[in-house]
Amino acid sequence: MTDKPVQEEKRVFMTGNEVVAWAAVAAGADIMYGYPITPQNEVMHYWTRLAPKFDKKFLQTEDELSAGFATIGGALAGRKSFSATAGPGTTLFQEPVSMAEMMRIPMVVVVQQRGGPSTATVIYSQQEVNMVTFGGNGEGWRVVYSTATHQEVYDYTIKSFNVAWKYRFPVFLLGDGYQAKMREPVTMYNPEDRGIELVEAEATLGQEGVPGKDRPARHIRNAYSVEEELYEASMPIQEEWEKMAEEITEWEEENIEDADVVIISHGVVSRAAIAAMNRLREKGIKVGYFRPITLRPFPDQQLREVAKKCSNFLLVESALGQLARLVKDALFNIPVDNFDTIYKPGVGITAEELVEHIQKTR
Repeated sequence: MTDKPVQEEKRVFMTGNEVVAWAAVAAGADIMYGYPITPQNEVMHYWTRLAPKFDKKFLQTEDELSAGFATIGGALAGRKSFSATAGPGTTLFQEPVSMAEMMRIPMVVVVQQRGGPSTATVIYSQQEVNMVTFGGNGEGWRVVYSTATHQEVYDYTIKSFNVAWKYRFPVFLLGDGYQAKMREPVTMYNPEDRGIELVEAEATLGQEGVPGKDRPARHIRNAYSVEEELYEASMPIQEEWEKMAEEITEWEEENIEDADVVIISHGVVSRAAIAAMNRLREKGIKVGYFRPITLRPFPDQQLREVAKKCSNFLLVESALGQLARLVKDALFNIPVDNFDTIYKPGVGITAEELVEHIQKTR
């Protein structure tokens, strides 16, 4: 057994699910609670292979609802706990995630999106955006990172643990079935060797000493008897969430200054968007690119700035307008010249499709 799971930077070739497991170990995760569901199963498989080597733990629960509440329990005990799920499992996670929002409990949940609704397919989609951004009852006090490459899966898994424990909000790492199963090169590294300080976990309950005597008592709640009491508890959390949002919102943009049309996408579809932009630029067609990395908090102001320069948009997603809802909300009351869309729920989108579409609509 070694102190550092990754002794030095190295180039590897592996699936996205394997990347999640390695990154969680590198991030200092202590325990995974999970229940099998495709296409995330191998996150559990790889974690259980790594866990004995690095003094980590794993517990398979009876369902995803139990996995969510067990993850909360691990965090309350001061353990960096996480889980992974998809599709119907993401639905069951909404109750514990909402509880974590209200009680300010850090938790990390990896979602490898599959097609919906209900059981649907076990392959791929971008149809879980609604659930991870605003799926639970409440106000959506959560963070959602949408990854596009295996390298980002590694980087943002590590970042997810740090953000969850620094700000004490639940964090979703949003991948998809393609990222889960395909292989591609990744550079693995020890975070601290790159100057990334890992935020330490702290127990909320079960600390040593007598509450009120040896240490301050800790009282956390998620149930309130009257409306005013809930309001008074909620508004400070909203203020802290908004403050955090200013610090963690992430996005990418390219070739905006002279663009005649801007492609908006997220996650793995952004790979097709970038390739299409580059091909069209070579043909003299001025295409730009905007990608939200955090879907929650959404880079509203940054997209509005783009709209001041070019508001001829092509939004593409493997869903029926779930990203579009976030985009349209960000652009509310902002003049837009054109808002074109390509919706393909549960189906991959290629650069060739985007090139053809833009050429036809010019």
